[in-house]
Amino acid sequence: MSNTQQSAESIISGVGGSANVRSMTHCATRLRFELRDNSKADQQALEAIPEVLGALAQSGNRYQVVIGGGVETMYNAIVALPSMANVAHGEESEDDGASGTSDADVKAAARSKARGKIAWLDSFFEYLSDSFRPILGVLLGASLIIAFASVMDALGIVDFRSATKPAGWVFIDAMWRGVFYFLPIMIAYNAAKKLKVDPWLGATVMAALMTPNFMSLSDIKTFPNETLCVVNHTLNTSSCTTKIFGLTMQLNDYGGNVFVPLMMVAVLALVYHGFKKVIPSSVQMVFLPFLSMIIVIPLTAFLIGPLGVWLGNGIGAGLAWLNTTAPFIFAILIPMIYPFLVPLGLHWPLNALMLVNIQTLGYDFIQGPMGAWNFACFGATAGVLFIAWRNKDKVMKQTATGALVAGLFGGVSEPSLYGIHLRFKRIYPRMLVGCFAGGLTLAILSLPYGGVRTGAFAFTSLLTIPVFSPMWVYAISVAVAFVVAMVLIIISDYRTPEQKAEAAAALAKAEGQASATVSAQEPINAPAPLGQQTSTLLADAPGDLASSSGSPTAAAPVSVVHAPIAGRVITLDETGDPVFATKALGEGVGIVPEGSSVVSPVSGTLLSVAKTGHAFGIKTDDGVEVLVHIGIDTVKMKGEGFTVAVTKGSRVTEGDVLATVDFDAVRAAGYSTTTIVTVTNTLRLHAVEPITDVTVEIGDPIIAVEH
Repeated sequence: MSNTQQSAESIISGVGGSANVRSMTHCATRLRFELRDNSKADQQALEAIPEVLGALAQSGNRYQVVIGGGVETMYNAIVALPSMANVAHGEESEDDGASGTSDADVKAAARSKARGKIAWLDSFFEYLSDSFRPILGVLLGASLIIAFASVMDALGIVDFRSATKPAGWVFIDAMWRGVFYFLPIMIAYNAAKKLKVDPWLGATVMAALMTPNFMSLSDIKTFPNETLCVVNHTLNTSSCTTKIFGLTMQLNDYGGNVFVPLMMVAVLALVYHGFKKVIPSSVQMVFLPFLSMIIVIPLTAFLIGPLGVWLGNGIGAGLAWLNTTAPFIFAILIPMIYPFLVPLGLHWPLNALMLVNIQTLGYDFIQGPMGAWNFACFGATAGVLFIAWRNKDKVMKQTATGALVAGLFGGVSEPSLYGIHLRFKRIYPRMLVGCFAGGLTLAILSLPYGGVRTGAFAFTSLLTIPVFSPMWVYAISVAVAFVVAMVLIIISDYRTPEQKAEAAAALAKAEGQASATVSAQEPINAPAPLGQQTSTLLADAPGDLASSSGSPTAAAPVSVVHAPIAGRVITLDETGDPVFATKALGEGVGIVPEGSSVVSPVSGTLLSVAKTGHAFGIKTDDGVEVLVHIGIDTVKMKGEGFTVAVTKGSRVTEGDVLATVDFDAVRAAGYSTTTIVTVTNTLRLHAVEPITDVTVEIGDPIIAVEH
């Protein structure tokens, strides 16, 4: 029985057995169960399973088991269990309609969304989360553009606050401002999709209030008899109203607003689903959008829009008052509460307020103190990594390395949080000390400046430090948070004495077994180190190494992954894909291709075949899991230029054609053709060594795997 099958059975046992399962689905990172009795689930047993990142109960006997990027493989293994034959199961797609394992699936960070025992509260926070989560990538991209602009401003190359900037720099402004200005439309699209409303309908309703036609209603010269504007000279603001068929409408600039689309879509869902029940299906395509638009657009313009603006401004003003009145308390409070908000998903309202602040005030004051939490989180991970290196803990070393890279350069805390911190109870108290130290430092140093501000919705990473002002205050504060948390973990360890004893015993046992194996083999033919075996592979003299099918011999337990296409082999860092570069999807290589046919690099079973033809997952008979990913972001081509030659679940032999690709079409579409090959279960193997900086033909060795 494979490790995945054993884990699948352990998960079902952990949720109380198949008899306790009413239904099961999965999303990008989580197995979602509806149980008959939540009390029968054993959280401790579930979290002891290597593939499980977390397990949490929800209201209504719902239960979530967080798996991460390999959720589909685990889901399929569970469905295949004989005991699950009569259990209802389905799939939740989060990849814009494509089935199979998409980029969105494999790159999604593991996240738990359990909030507690109140069903409506669970649904509310999932609504917030799923409305924001899909656009975090473009928000990050925009924040990095702002970071670049801030550096140029600091160097005196251009004054970005000037109204007379050269046209080129105004164009750069447009690159990031477009994200924030049209944010309401993006959120409306995602929110509508979450509530099972036509997402384009949600986007259309919000877009109607952002058209030049709507904005022109505030022009007194154009509508002198209908429009009235009042100027507040003290605040340097103005408010306008206009008459629409005799009814007074308050006019607002909805660019960048997040509360209005969230409120509007909730109302739209009621209208949409109400009409859907009574309108015949044969005419729903026409009359559902028509009736929804003529009702919800005026309702939003007259009522929901002004109410949403008032609500957002009011909450933002309250936090601004606290930040102004008690900056010490505010600067310390934010980093101290975030470690408890993020695991439960309760940080989304604060994220929304950050965007409201940027839209109304032109800056945000929450993200500065929040940076102390993020860097304390990353510092704790760095401390764990130091101990893992010192203790030769290979699994934790790889886990912490990937989490630290994702945090420091991507500003993403989830890999640290779910992969490490929530699994070792000694980490949180030490990390909180780092949060407090960073918040206190920021409070003291920023006192003359009224706090730390930023004009961007910035993921708090090393790359976005320049967007904060004063930058030196922010940099020192997050450095203090990072160092304090890291040092405390290194000094006191992140494990209990029992966990340290277990780890030491496991390491001694592993070293003893390795020593015994070497001693037993030495009189016959001691295997060469993996690096020497790799040299042998390159010399095309496999000898006593694994055969091309990937089956290792007794003398040298090494498998070979072969080139699926001819070309120049590069490292994962050189591919340009930040996710693959972190090795979150395993060790591997990239190939700058020559030719058009992509073949299987190993013999085995196809675990996944993307309908778009850009990705294939293969598992060999000896348990090596290989991902072949053709091009970068080519999922967006939706299969154009890709001809798939295989089907999911079928068996392939090394050298069988997986797909034929029109790489000219890929280049013309603006995407990289680099084909990436990784061993996705690297963490469960003894060693995985890529062979790079060479030019290969199809079938040449590119990765050596030691079991």
